[in-house]
Amino acid sequence: MLTTNPQLIIPDEQKNNQVVEIKNLDFYFRSNNIEKQTLFDINLTLKKGEVVIMKGPSGSGKTTLLTLMGALRTANHGSLKVFGKELIQANNNLLIETRRNIGYIFQAHNLLKSLTARQNVQMSMELHPEFSAKEVKERSIAMLQAVGLGDRINYYPENLSGGQKQRVAIARALVSHPKMVLADEPTAALDSKSGRDVVEIMQKLAKEQGCTILIVTHDDRILDVAERIIELEDGKLK
Repeated sequence: MLTTNPQLIIPDEQKNNQVVEIKNLDFYFRSNNIEKQTLFDINLTLKKGEVVIMKGPSGSGKTTLLTLMGALRTANHGSLKVFGKELIQANNNLLIETRRNIGYIFQAHNLLKSLTARQNVQMSMELHPEFSAKEVKERSIAMLQAVGLGDRINYYPENLSGGQKQRVAIARALVSHPKMVLADEPTAALDSKSGRDVVEIMQKLAKEQGCTILIVTHDDRILDVAERIIELEDGKLK
């Protein structure tokens, strides 16, 4: 499997193409004054527009690494740059600014039951005050149409299938045209056809928008969508 060689000298023009640049990253969970290391000397880059799949056994640290890249938690050791900004010991303002440019898709679609498909998609636009209410509504409808849910715009989650709910989650992640999409086991709760459908939709739409996609998965059926596969085991990249 391909992994980043930390000793490799990268030309400046290639560095400008890097969305994520991780060097010698360690991560420790702390609880009741007990410290446990879960990530060890991670070196990895993600480039603009590429689709990367991260595999590994349960408990290997995949979700932890994904949440660090997504500015959902912070580390203290090593270097983790996202969109060229250092996130190690970053302040809250920088973390929020970074999250504005990232779309998140999780195994549990996390839709609000009291909101329609369109309203759920619109929620991700709340961090983007530059868009008017009209633009937010129009973009949300257009994205739902793009994922094949043009006839389900005003449906509530209870009236959608599992695959349709995940399509809403994809639309929500992509509607703001993020620079990167992070997907954690997006097909785990879906049957084979639905899983394939949502991954191909995610791949197509994200590619059209020119953003990077990182998918954490145990699903060997979708490995062919990736340009690169990385493996994490016991907190270490193989």
